[in-house]
Amino acid sequence: MILPIVANGHPALKKVAKPIEKDHPGLPQLISDMFETMYSSDGVGLAASQINHSIRLFIIDAEPYAEKYPETKGFKKVFINAEIYLEEGEPWIFNEGCLSFPGLREDILRKQVIHIRYVDEHFQPVDETYDGVLSRIIQHEYDHIQGVVMTDRISPLKKMLLKRKLTDISAGNVDVSYRMVFPLQKKR
Repeated sequence: MILPIVANGHPALKKVAKPIEKDHPGLPQLISDMFETMYSSDGVGLAASQINHSIRLFIIDAEPYAEKYPETKGFKKVFINAEIYLEEGEPWIFNEGCLSFPGLREDILRKQVIHIRYVDEHFQPVDETYDGVLSRIIQHEYDHIQGVVMTDRISPLKKMLLKRKLTDISAGNVDVSYRMVFPLQKKR
């Protein structure tokens, strides 16, 4: 089932998500719905907080980047209760977008390499190191479960310059081809 994605300003995006247990109600269906939602909105990642579930779960399918970044070919994973325990390397800028901020792309500075622990969809423990664009995608989704959104990573001046656009996104005054919930949209 395709779920609505919450837009900038929705309180779910600012909550630090809670860990989940193996017997979390409906978890396999939720993961399936998240992939369907992500694919229908042309995303490469989606965090549970973006669909108004404040749990430590995010998914990634980086295949759309495979032509430009070969390391993303076939990269499809579920991250549960993730913890980035080390970031290293030179910070680098990459132009990021976010399904909760339709039409907005910004240059975001992040470290090159991350070390992350998580459990997969079968609750098997995983400890991995990523760099480059995979690191970037994971960091973006990880931010969501930490209650951090991409605009938290830009300068106050840049955020001020984007104020009108951010308000328009929150109010639903934006063209978007997927289902969304806009926190400032007036009820009709």
